[in-house]
Amino acid sequence: MIVRECFKVLLLEFAFLPLIFLNVFLLIPILTVVILTLLFFRDPNRKIGEWVVSPADGKIDYIKDRRLEIFMSIFDCHVNRSPVKGTVKRIVYKRGSKFPAFLRVEDPERNEIYIENEYGTFKVVQVAGFLARRIVCFVKEGESIEKGEKIGMIIMGSRVVLEVPKGFSFVKRVGERVKAGETIAIKSG
Repeated sequence: MIVRECFKVLLLEFAFLPLIFLNVFLLIPILTVVILTLLFFRDPNRKIGEWVVSPADGKIDYIKDRRLEIFMSIFDCHVNRSPVKGTVKRIVYKRGSKFPAFLRVEDPERNEIYIENEYGTFKVVQVAGFLARRIVCFVKEGESIEKGEKIGMIIMGSRVVLEVPKGFSFVKRVGERVKAGETIAIKSG
């Protein structure tokens, strides 16, 4: 499946197709861009794991206490999913700096989604990177959501942060790759 945000981008890319009548060699770069766009906006079905699941595809590059960060390269699926079942209590969009997403920076442009359930508040932060030009949020405050449900996406390379309440421990480590919907934290104790 492809997320609907893809179609606006594809329309723009298809607008360049008439250029191939001027130079047939432009067909290869145009088709390459179209294929990369379809790859980027893919939305595969996922089998959702137990406990707290990853909100994003990518590589874990930071874990400290109850905070985990996932770097999403341009080759990762960029659809973000809810790590738990709960209620969206608050959504806060903050303007900030845009650096390459592989760098952890102070005050980046971000969208914070607070999901509450019987275990506490889980915070998912969608961080815009240098190439990311848009953070898309699919949920609204007060909405009940299921674990693994799509909550948004970040257009182009980016980073997603997950903060869990006390009593949870991460089962994945820095350097491991994860997929949205895969178990990354469990209730401990």
